[in-house]
Formats: sequence, C-alpha cells, structure tokens
Amino acid sequence: MPVYEYTALNQSGKNVNGIIDADSLVAARQKLRGSGIFPVDVKETSAKPKDPRSSPASLSTLLKRIKPAEVSIATRQLSILLGAGVPLVGSLDALVSQITNPLIKKIMAEVKESVNEGNSLALALSQHPKAFSNVYVNMVRAGEASGSLDVVLDRLADLGEHQQALKGRFQAALAYPVFMFLIGSLVLFFLITFVVPNITQIFSDMQAALPVPTIVLINVSNFLKSFWWLILIGIACGIVIIKRFIKTPKGRYFWDEAKLRIPILGPINSKIALGRFGRTLGSLLQAGVPLISALQIVRNIVNNVILADVIDNAVEEIQAGKSLASPLAESRWFPSIVVQMIFVGEQSGALEKMLGKIADTYERDVESNIMAMTSMLEPVMILAMGVIIGFIVVSILLPIFEMNRMIQ
Repeated sequence: MPVYEYTALNQSGKNVNGIIDADSLVAARQKLRGSGIFPVDVKETSAKPKDPRSSPASLSTLLKRIKPAEVSIATRQLSILLGAGVPLVGSLDALVSQITNPLIKKIMAEVKESVNEGNSLALALSQHPKAFSNVYVNMVRAGEASGSLDVVLDRLADLGEHQQALKGRFQAALAYPVFMFLIGSLVLFFLITFVVPNITQIFSDMQAALPVPTIVLINVSNFLKSFWWLILIGIACGIVIIKRFIKTPKGRYFWDEAKLRIPILGPINSKIALGRFGRTLGSLLQAGVPLISALQIVRNIVNNVILADVIDNAVEEIQAGKSLASPLAESRWFPSIVVQMIFVGEQSGALEKMLGKIADTYERDVESNIMAMTSMLEPVMILAMGVIIGFIVVSILLPIFEMNRMIQ
C-alpha cells in the first residue's frame, strides 16, 4: 500500500502535516476528509529506498539529520507497545502517530507498510541502513526468530541510550580544552601576524644588529603575514592526502595500527574498541544471535582492521571446534584479563554477563582516562601559551635593553 505525505487544514483552520497510507491518491484524500481534515497537498512517497543519484534531496541524504537518541526513543516505545500485547502492525501504526520528527515518521510509516505487505520487521528496517545499523537489524531478526521481539527492542534501546550517554560525557569533557585551543591559537595568530610587526618595525628601521630571538620573531611574523593562506592550503592538502591514504588497504592498516600504538591515545583507543566489542557481542548473544554470526557483525563495529583480523581468526578457530578465548589469547591486543573473563564465561555458561562486565570495566576506564587527560590538557595548554607569549615579550624587550645600554 502506498504512503502519502500531506499538508491539510484541520477544523480550526490550522495547517497540519503528516503521513497516511491508502490504496490511491483519491483514497488518501477521502481518508483525510473522513478524519475531519481537509487536504491541501497530497503526494506519494515510495516505501522503497530511492537511488540517491536520481534526486538531489533524496531520503538517504535527509536521514543524516536523524539523531541516534530519537531512534532509541522510538525503539523503546515500540518495545512497550509489543510488550503490552499490541500486534506488530498496530504497534507500528501507533508509533507513527506518536513520532514528531517527520523523517523518522516517514521511515516508520514505510516500515509499517512493508510489514503489512508480509515482510519481516528486520527486512523492512534493512531498507533504511542510514537509520538502522547492521547490529540493530540483526538483533531484530534474532528477536523475531526467537519470539522475544519486545525484549530485544528493549535491549536495543538500552544499548543505544548507553552509547549516547557515554558519547555525551566524552564530548562534554573535551569541549572546554578544544575551545581553549581554538581561542588561544586565534589570539596568538593575531598577535604574531598583526601586532608584533608594528612593534618590530621600529627595530628593523634602526639597521642595528638584533638578538637572535628578535630575528626569529620578525621572520616568523613576516612569513605568517605574507603566507598565512599557504599554510591553510598546506593543511587542507595534508588532510585530503591523509584521508585518501587511509582509504587504501595499506593505509587503513597503517592508520589502525597507529591508533593502537600511539602514546597516551593508543591505550584509550584500545579500551574503546574492547568496550565496544564486549557490549555489542554480549547484546547480540543475549538477543539469541549465534556466536559466529555475532562475531561477524562485531568485526565491523570495532572499526579497526587489526582487531577485525583477530576476530576473523577467532571465527575460523571456533568453526574448527575451539573456544572463543583460545584464539583471542594469541593476540596481543586482547589483554589476559579479557581472555580470562571470556574463558570463565564460556565455562560457566554466562558469556553474555562476562562480556557485559568487560564492557563496563573498559568504559569506566576510558571515561576516567579521558577525564584525567582533559584535566592535564588545561595546564599544558596554559603553559604552552605562556612560553610562546614569554618568547614574544623577551624578543621585543631584548633590543630595548640594548638600546638603553647604548644610550647610557
């Protein structure tokens, strides 16, 4: 059944927008009039994904505006409706009427129509990959197969909310240092480029031997004033070259290995990946996804080809009859405590709980490490700015002191 977007007038004369399903455009208008509103504009929106190249404002482009928090809220509401015994199509219909975001409303209306045509919910959701990740779709598929869709959706909502809360804490912790760095950089650039030349011009006109710090300051100031645009072009070109290099297999391998080995940030990146590994794999296993299928999904979630290779090797070893802990123990990127906890979980039949504990541990470690790092960034940035400003002051005062000596 087609889905139509409409703009109409209600009985109070106010404009209302929404989505409605009907057999035809005429039926859609009749259905709107029957509900007490008067259609002004009604147009069809296809339930199937459109080719982004066919339209400059395609749905896949607009979906970038959808916030993960909004998807989590919709997931929670659908879980509550299903848990209350409402059929799936009825739950989706009620969910569509409650959603205020027009993009999500359109997607869920298309999902409802796809389910109403006989497709599974997982298949309907997979038609919108920008809104629903591979993990989301596979967990829903497992929930449908096991008959516990409401429980799986509730876990998905918990997972999404937990990830958003963790991301929000990281962003809040990094906001002030980043702001200070940008403001400090702009102030120093303005000082060296526009203020310092006016002061050092006096020394240049004297045609006297200047101290080395003053000469360095004058040369840096002149370079920035004349070629600041060249620096911006160089930075932009460097970013483009690095991005293109990372897209190559060799570049991606080098980049991902550097992320794990780099001092200070390397351990944090490793803990983030291990936390994501434990949280996602545990959620998939709790949803009833088989271990091998869950690992194949998780390899794409860790966002690191080094760890993905380790997981691929683990899949091969498991298919050969070994446990999960055995191949992970051979990798340097999985600490012994993680391997031991996974081994205990496999032996006790509580692997999902152990993976959850691993995720909790590393997420707490990451949060505390980032807090400690940001608390150290502030004095380091202040010290660095103080050193630079001190160098500028000394470079300006040295010639003045020498002038005083010559006068005396």
